[in-house]
Parts: sequence; structure tokens; C-alpha cells
Amino acid sequence: MRARRRSALRALLITSCLIAPGIALAQAAPPMGQDETALDEIIVTGQRAAQQRALQDKRNADNFVEALSADDAGKLPDQNVGESVRRLPGVSVANDQGEGRYVIIRGVAPSLANVTLNGQTAAAPEPDSRQVKLDDIPSALIGSVSVIKSLTADLDANAIAGQVDIVTLSAFDRSGPFATARLVYGELALNGEHPYEGDATIGGRFGLDDQFGFVLSANYSHRPIRSENLQGSSNWTTLNGYQVPDDFRIREYNLIRERQGAVINLDWRPTDALSLYVRSTYSNFTDNETRDQFRIEIPVATAGAITGQTATTGSFTRGRGTRFVRRREEDDTTFTVTLGGTLDIGDASELSGQLSFTRAEKDDPLRSEWQFRSSATAFPGTYDVSENLYTVTAGPAAYLAATYPARSVNYDVRNAVENLTQARIDYETPLSMFEDATVKVGLKIIDRDKKNERDIRAFTAAGFTLASAAYMDGTSVFDGRYPFGPRVSYDLAQAYVAANPTALTFDQAGSVGNSLVNDYEANEQITAGYMMATAHFGDLTVIPGLRVEHTEADYRAKSFTLASTLTQGFNIEASRQYTDYFPGVNVKWEPTETLVVRGAITTAIGRPNYYDVIPTTSVDSGAGTVALGNPDLEALRSVNFDAAVEWYLTRDSIISVGLFNKQIDNPIYTSTRTVVGGTFAGQVLPTAQVTQPLNADKAEVTGLELNIQTQFTFLSSPFDGLGVSANYTWIESEASGLAGQSRTVPLFNQSPRVASAQLFYEKYGITARLAYSFRDRFLDTVGATANNDLYTDALGQFDARLSYDIRDEVTIFVEGSNLNDARFRRFQSEQRPYQTVEEERYGRSVRAGVSLKF
Repeated sequence: MRARRRSALRALLITSCLIAPGIALAQAAPPMGQDETALDEIIVTGQRAAQQRALQDKRNADNFVEALSADDAGKLPDQNVGESVRRLPGVSVANDQGEGRYVIIRGVAPSLANVTLNGQTAAAPEPDSRQVKLDDIPSALIGSVSVIKSLTADLDANAIAGQVDIVTLSAFDRSGPFATARLVYGELALNGEHPYEGDATIGGRFGLDDQFGFVLSANYSHRPIRSENLQGSSNWTTLNGYQVPDDFRIREYNLIRERQGAVINLDWRPTDALSLYVRSTYSNFTDNETRDQFRIEIPVATAGAITGQTATTGSFTRGRGTRFVRRREEDDTTFTVTLGGTLDIGDASELSGQLSFTRAEKDDPLRSEWQFRSSATAFPGTYDVSENLYTVTAGPAAYLAATYPARSVNYDVRNAVENLTQARIDYETPLSMFEDATVKVGLKIIDRDKKNERDIRAFTAAGFTLASAAYMDGTSVFDGRYPFGPRVSYDLAQAYVAANPTALTFDQAGSVGNSLVNDYEANEQITAGYMMATAHFGDLTVIPGLRVEHTEADYRAKSFTLASTLTQGFNIEASRQYTDYFPGVNVKWEPTETLVVRGAITTAIGRPNYYDVIPTTSVDSGAGTVALGNPDLEALRSVNFDAAVEWYLTRDSIISVGLFNKQIDNPIYTSTRTVVGGTFAGQVLPTAQVTQPLNADKAEVTGLELNIQTQFTFLSSPFDGLGVSANYTWIESEASGLAGQSRTVPLFNQSPRVASAQLFYEKYGITARLAYSFRDRFLDTVGATANNDLYTDALGQFDARLSYDIRDEVTIFVEGSNLNDARFRRFQSEQRPYQTVEEERYGRSVRAGVSLKF
């Protein structure tokens, strides 16, 4: 039945592509001959004007595009670009500590989305992936954001999911001088702390005939965060016919995140034919974190240790406990400068060019963790898995500091740098053989240098217990459900070993192995050329094109042997080069002034993450986990079909229906297996959970997008200020050919449903919004069998904002985030009852502030 449904849907999608190709989101265009600034015979400002501009951008686009203006981004409590775009149709985000971080388009993995800043590929400061952290970019610094779902030949092909294009503000985007400012202060429910932030922007034109323009923008935010975490078992075991977890950990995170950013944009337009510009962006993100952890190991592998079992409960006679504290400091800095310009060279021809340099650096000056562990038979206990937040109750000894001898400490320093140089030139000219057509050609070079340096010093500890480094604060997590007991004071532990240096013994093998195998250097150069045409045949627009990309990559890494030293250089080298051709066509048909029909058939590539293709081995001995690289990984390649019908009822309203299908070769999965008694980077682990990226044979993604947005202007006052927008994306995916498995699985990170909805009101200076965003559960790790697969659970979140314009220049507002206290959750096996792997809560937050505009 499912196969028949997929075949019918695929046939409908391909038929739609052939009859009426396209997809896009935009704003209703004015009737023929009407000035676009005269909206419904009145001047519209605020939220409604922002929505109209976004709809106009969507409608005018020749491919499938979702648009968001800066004005609209500020109408909800969105702290960064990722949180702003999650409300667009088919778009969601992956969160970190309750904040949106990575964009997910149509449920496809974030690493397969291309992020550009002012038209050039954005750098990724993180060492292990290509995905760009959007929480580094404050929403206050953007001018507009577009999510591009179907590629044209002038866009980078490394975008199977699509492209997110972030554009900062230009002085020529406004009709005159302008200045804005905003101050915000709030409270976080989980810790009672107070976040605050502020931003300011000033811009305008000057000189003879206003030929010069400038924009200066700056932002600062401070957010003290607390989160509570149950780290369950990722290895639920069938014991005497019942499912039993082998692990139970409670964690508490306390951290301070600070962001600061700046934009300096300069323009010079000396004539109508020439425009030159400089776009520069700086962002800095710091995260200082302390994580407390209490672990109880349940002895499922010990014969007779589990007694008194029922379907949900049991007892164990011997249990081991471990108490940890981790200190982590992170400092991410990204700087981008782009020089560019356009020149009209007559006969409606245009030449444009850009030269861009980006440096992204992730500096972790401290990633240190202390570990105090009891004996394997320190205390008895019981477990109860009748609820998702399952409980483990340990004997009194588990809550005595003297039960835990010192075991180890590590000091981990990491630095990752990416330098990204890009240059492109584009030329567009009329195509003489057709009355209304143009041809566009261009070249682009991307040169990327990335390196990761990691220095780990691991020590075993002995001769003292947690009693010398403990403190009691009497707190618990999850509203008293889990008492914490004695915590490890990082400062007291450090003070003890400073006074007693013989308490530590250097772990040569663990230190050298982990330090060496995490170091790498990668250079990747992509040379691209393209040709595309845009032809108008009355109401029909056809855009065929071909892009060619040649990729050359060199990688260097370090191997580990018993003879290795910390000063060892790179001794593993690998290189790759390949050429890909990306044909595609976008079609747009406008049979009436209110109806747009779109279709596209395009091709794309997804290059593996650098860290995945380098033969590295990363070991966390405390957690018993190992991550392996895979130098044999192949790039993903896809053929994409899109079709949509958009009905623009008014300037404020749209109803659209879209279909899409992606045929993907070589999808990459994270596979996990349990290894007993293995040696990794010189360290012997009794039991290790080993993960490694692997290629499957192929995957398919098929989906349906529904979108509606309208302002109820037909209602009598005051109800004509009401409006609603809602979108829903249904997605079905499967992949086959996983290594060592005959089954099919959903595509990695692919949510079957993505949706958002907003109810809004704007009139009499009042602007109010209630918003809900949702993404369904998705597969994140493939196990040996379906019962061992790990999933991230569904997440739905409510946010709201209420503002009032005291006068045209002054607005006060109050807003709330995560009003329903939505939680991040992972589980093993999609069959109910779910087996909890992790659950984390962040709590609600409220903020109030004032914004000024002149």
C-alpha cells in the first residue's frame, strides 16, 4: 500500500512538473499598471508591509523561493537567523540548548543546505561539519533572508536541501537616512537569571547626488542559560523478556552565551550604470559552560545482578556510580569582507563581479572534565521505566562523597580555522534570436583551507576521594524528580592536585592518541562555470541552464602508533578530484494576475563533511564512545523535481500547494555498533559504542507543501487587523543499501512532518502574534537492527509577542519563548513504548523592551 501511494504521488509530481513546472513563495504583485508602492490605496507599514514585501519577492522570483524581511523577523522573539527562518514553509531548525542553530529545509540534513552571506558561501567554524551555525548571526543584523528550494545554474550546486541567502542592509534599500535602536531585558524561568541585549543601526546617503551610502550596525546579547538533562541508555537490552536500560545519568548545564556582531556596508554609485560596494560582517559568539553529571551504571551484563523484574521495574544488587564536572569555554569569531560591483555596458547588458574573504575561527581554550567513580559494587538500587523520564533509585552510599575515589581528569584545548576565498564574475546580455530573453554566463572559484588542532592532556587520579572536592547545594533536576547529591567542585579539585601533584599520573597513550588523531588539514578548491537563459513567452518564463563544477581536495592527518609522540607531524595524505555536471530547468507560468504555476527539474551535490572523510579516531573514554572517520565516503548526488500552484488572493494573501521529489545517490548515515574489548587510539575500552559515517546506495524524498496566509481586511473594524498564516509539509523518505543491512530506513535527519502557524493582529499601533512551530521526529543514528536505531523526538514550540507603538518612532514590547516548555528528546526504537536515550528541558523565557526608529 505504501509503495502504491509513493508511486501515485511520484507520477502526480512528475506530471505536474511537465504540465506546470515550479515552486516559490512571494508577495502578490500589483495589478498591471499600478504602482507597487500604492498598496490597496493606502500606505501600509509595520508587519503587514513586511509580509507584503516577502510575498512580492516570492511571486517575482523565477524559481522556488521563500522570503523574510528584517522587519518581519523582529516581530517574534527570534534571537538569531535560524529562529527567524523556521517559520517559513517547509523549514525547521536543529536546536542547541533551546536555541535554533542549524537550518533544515524540507527535513533534509543541515549539512546538505548551502548558506550564503551577501551572495557568497558562508564559512563554517566548526571542525567536524560543513553546516553553518546560524545562531552566530543575530537577527538584528540582517536585511533579508531567502530560502531557495530550486537551484538555477548561477547558484552553487552544493545544496541538495536548498540554499539560505542572508543579505545585510544597504543604504540604497531605503529612501532616506535612517536609524534604529533596541533594548531588551528578560527572565529565564529555569534559573531566574536575566538575559539582555541591544542593537543599533544607522545609515544614509551623502555626497553629490547622494552617490555614496553607508550602513553601520552593531549588536550585543548576554544570555545565562540553565538546562536539565536525563541522559538515558543508548543500549536498551532485552533481559528475561523485558527491556532494561544499562545507563542512567542526570546532568545540569549552566552556561553564559554572549554574542556581539557588527556590519559595515559602503556603497558608491557614481553613475546610473556603475555601482560599487563593500560588505563587511563581524560576529563573535562565546559559550562558557559548567556541566554537572551523576551516572549510575545498571549491571545488565552481570548474571543474576537484576532481580525482581516486572515489565517496567526491577532491582539490582550491585551498582556503580560516577560523578563528573566539565568546564568548557568556546569562542567563535567570523569575519567576512566582500568587494563587488555591477556595470551596465549598453544594449541592456550587465557585468558583475565579487571578491570575498572569510575567516572563521573556533577557539576552545578549555574543555576539561573531572571524574570520580565508585567501585562496581558500591550500592544496590531499583529502576522504574514506566514513564519516559524513567527513574533509578540508588542506596544511601550513592549520595556520600566518600564513595567516589578520584579517577581521572583531562585538559582539552582545540582550535579550528577556516579561511575561505571566493571570486566570481557574471555577464548577462539579451539573446538576440528571441524578443524577450537573456543569456547569463559566469565563473566562480572557491578556495577553502581548513585545519583542526587539538591538544589533550589526560591524567589518571588516585589517593583522594570526592570528599576533598565536593559541595552540596541540595538541588535537584526536573522539578525534584532527581536529587543530585554531592557535586564535584572543579575549583576544589584543581586546588587539591595543585597542592598534591603526585595525585595525578600522565596518561601517555590516551593523551598522544587523542591529540594526534583529531588533527587534520584540508584544502578544497571548486572551480565552477555555468550558462543559463531566461526566456519569456508571454505568460510563460523558462530558465534552462547547465553548471559544471570541478572539485580538487587534499587532506592530511596523523596516524597513531605506540611510537607516536605529541610532536609528530602529518603522515597521512589523501587527495580527490572529480568533475560534475548539473543541468536544470525552472519554469514559471502566470495565466492570470492572481495565479502562478511553477515547476523545476534540477540537480545538486552534497560533499561529505571534512572530518568524516579523514581517517580519524576520536575517543571519549569516560563516556565509552568512539567516533571513526571514513576516507572512502562518496559525495551525495541528487535529481530534484518541484511543482507548485500559487494563488495570490490579495496583496496580503496566498494559498499555495507544492510537490517535490528528490532522488539521492550515496546518502550518508551515522552507523553505530557495540565493540567489546577494543583498542582505539591506543586506549583499551571494555565496551565501546563506535559510530562511523557510511554511504548507503540511494534514497528518495517525496513531499507535499501547503501554505496559506491572509489578512482579514474584509472584516469590519477592529477585526480587520486580524490575520493568519499557516504551512504544513508532509514528507516521506527511505534509503536502501546500508552497509550490512537489507532493510530500508528513513533518510537521516528527515522529519515526516514540518509545520508552523501564526495568528496575528495589527491595528491602532498594536501588533500581536502567537506562533507555533513543529517538526516531527527523525532518525539520527542507525543501529544494528531497527530496535537499536536512535531517533530525535518531535518538537513543537509556542512563542508570542505583543507590542504597542507609543508614537511612530517608539515601540514597547513584551515577548515569550517556549511558552509550553517544549523539550528535546531522543529515544531508541520507533516502536512504543519509546526507550529514552535523552531528554532535556530549557524552560520558558520572557523579555520586554523598547525599539526606536527614525
